[in-house]
Amino acid sequence: MLNKPRGLVTTAEDEQGRETVYAALPSGLPWMAAVGRLDKASEGLLLFTNDSQWAARVTAPESHLAKIYHVQIASVADESLLSGLVNGVRCEDGEVLRAKQAALIRTGEKNSWIEIVLDEGKNRQIRRMLEACGVEVFRLIRVAVGPLELGQLEKGKARELTPDEKEQLQRALKNAAL
Repeated sequence: MLNKPRGLVTTAEDEQGRETVYAALPSGLPWMAAVGRLDKASEGLLLFTNDSQWAARVTAPESHLAKIYHVQIASVADESLLSGLVNGVRCEDGEVLRAKQAALIRTGEKNSWIEIVLDEGKNRQIRRMLEACGVEVFRLIRVAVGPLELGQLEKGKARELTPDEKEQLQRALKNAAL
């Protein structure tokens, strides 16, 4: 797992010469692919593996594996916004996107932190939903994938999953298949 900092792109090679997430991984690792994506402006938990079948199971929409995000927005979140994210938001392209859950974490005078849970991720889904609601995103951090939590892993640092974490994720994937 990697705590992806803002500014890195989730790709092995970038045709525009931008720095990639591979710059944050320890040297000497075998070939690994990112499991899913986080856009350049997003931060947080990103998994890597050399098992493409396992990666496909983790990212498959039918796995319904929860991905939890903490999002700082440029407004004070209210119940209308939170329920709208769960009920569905029609985006500019006509697609309706929904969050599985949305809750207020904390609020200030001019901004809020909200928690959004997705059980399937579409390209820039959270940013697109909030944009359709007229809400600017300041920060977007993925804090968990299924039972795996980012925890205290420092930004820009990576570590191997523990055997217990691997087992927890396998159980979550099996339970989702039932």
